[in-house]
Amino acid sequence: MSIIFSGIQPSGTITLGNYLGALKHFVDLQENNQCYFCIVDEHAITVPQDPKQLQQNIRSLAALYIAVGIDPLKSTLFIQSEVPAHAQLGWVMQCISYIGELERMTQFKDKSAGKDAVSAGLLTYPPLMVADILLYKTDIVPVGEDQKQHLELTRDLAERFNKKYNEIFTIPEVSIPKVGSRIMSLQDPTKKMSKSDPNTKAFISMLDDEKQIEKKIKSAVTDSEGIIKFDKDNKAGVSNLLTIYSICSNQSIENLEKQYEGKGYGEFKADVAGTVINTIKPIQERYYSLLESEKLDEYLDLGAEKANAVAAKMMKKVEKAIGLGRKTRK
Repeated sequence: MSIIFSGIQPSGTITLGNYLGALKHFVDLQENNQCYFCIVDEHAITVPQDPKQLQQNIRSLAALYIAVGIDPLKSTLFIQSEVPAHAQLGWVMQCISYIGELERMTQFKDKSAGKDAVSAGLLTYPPLMVADILLYKTDIVPVGEDQKQHLELTRDLAERFNKKYNEIFTIPEVSIPKVGSRIMSLQDPTKKMSKSDPNTKAFISMLDDEKQIEKKIKSAVTDSEGIIKFDKDNKAGVSNLLTIYSICSNQSIENLEKQYEGKGYGEFKADVAGTVINTIKPIQERYYSLLESEKLDEYLDLGAEKANAVAAKMMKKVEKAIGLGRKTRK
């Protein structure tokens, strides 16, 4: 049994890409592993947030985690800010990080480009991400390809701490799903599907209704060739739709290519939309039944209790190793 950690920011409703690339796999992982699923609300404030909206997003994400199949009795589902050890270890990780390696982070360079005023948190949040992972002796972190750099930093800082102070941190491994790890934008299939995309046609929200889903799939960028074939380099749009269809319907891409041989994009897109709707609809029903329920609060209280118990023990080890606080009297 491995220990698995994953965190998602509550910065808006998650997309179909988040579900197919991450959450769908989590449901299977929790059966034979010890899983920690964290709503990383402290990461979200590296950019300005409306307080009321942020709290709504936190609750919404928690309900979606459970609605997609995460079992809060099997896994530990919790909110990052309700476990103080995350911020405490985040500061320690900042202190052993180098400014140069943080400035080289691709996401920092992308999000700070062309801005006069950049939050210091945008530069230093990777050490907080490192802390999130290391607190739980994590063996495996399932991530998309765009997060590999942060996991490399996690490994570097864990090894740096272990070498300098004490061998207390587990060096985590990265796990990237072979299929669906990077669902692309419906309007620009060279870019990852993102909930922050200003073009709302580019992504499908897990809370979109049937008409919205149909409209977005119908307007998805393809090409003029009219052939339904998987070819990422030359047919990125069609390949993206095939990937979505394949995961949602549990059919291989090869079978789908044969099924749509000689057929047009119109029929293909209609069927993609249908299978996406069939996937999302039962999740939405569970989501709305949980969103304002006391049961959701009970699950989050339980998760915070379980996470705090583990994280506090690790934090005591860190403080002892680095020399913080008073020496315990006998």
